[in-house]
Parts: sequence; C-alpha cells; structure tokens
Amino acid sequence: MLAANLEDVNRPDFVALDKNGQIVLIAEVKGFPFNFQETKTKTYAILRLVDYLQTAKIVIPFAMLVDVDKIQILKWDGNSLSEPIICLNTADVLSYYEPKFRDKKIFSLYLKGLTEAWLRDLAYNWKSAIPPFTKEMAEIDLLQLIKNGTTKIY
Repeated sequence: MLAANLEDVNRPDFVALDKNGQIVLIAEVKGFPFNFQETKTKTYAILRLVDYLQTAKIVIPFAMLVDVDKIQILKWDGNSLSEPIICLNTADVLSYYEPKFRDKKIFSLYLKGLTEAWLRDLAYNWKSAIPPFTKEMAEIDLLQLIKNGTTKIY
C-alpha cells in the first residue's frame, strides 16, 4: 500500500539537495554494530527508501546505503530502484574526514555526519579541491546534481 503523503512514511536518515533545494539523493545509514550485508537489514532499508521514493511528488534520482564497510549508490527511475551502480569502500572515502576511521567503532550518528561532510565537500569543496571519489561521482552524474547544494538530516 502506497502512503498518501511523505508525512506518512519513514523518512530517510538524510537527503542531499541540489543548488535549488530539490532532493536529489536519499540515504539510509547503519553504523556499528549494524550493516547492510545482513539481508534483513538491507531489505528493510530498501523498502523504506522505495516507499519514500514512490510517495515523493518528484523523481529523486539517487538513493544511498551507507554502513562502515560500503557506500552503495542506487538509481531510481520513478518506478524501480536499481542494484548498486557504484560501491565504494567506506573507509577509503571517509578516512579523509576521520583519519582514525579504520581504528575505531563508528556509530550511526557519526557515520551520517562523516557521509554528509563528504557530500558537502563534493558540493562546494569546503575541505579540498578534489574530494575523494570526485571522478566516480561525476561518472554517475551525481556530482553535477549536488554541486553547490547541501545535505539535510530528517
């Protein structure tokens, strides 16, 4: 059953907005001790994302699953969510923002913050001229959408 409006569905952990304030990506984040390698956890997260995407009044082109092992980005075409179009090692991406990423337990709230820091760095280069995996984000057309945008936690 499709919800009547966005207030009736579980919200994603955070969204990325383009320069006009339109949502271009929604994300689910699971920090220690959870991860999306557990089938049940991943299935539930995908169902939540799809419910939100179907209820949105606009087509939100990307969804993201983030855990301490992987950052998976999926595409939404307005009807179905793809398999991951890119899968990055989370530590390879986020240790730029937390140098001890590989050496400590990263819980959900901190993982959200680090992921948002990376996306904001991609959007307006607050930390570096070339943030981690800029080329890969450009190749899937996500970089162009988030350029000069921001993120927002729900």
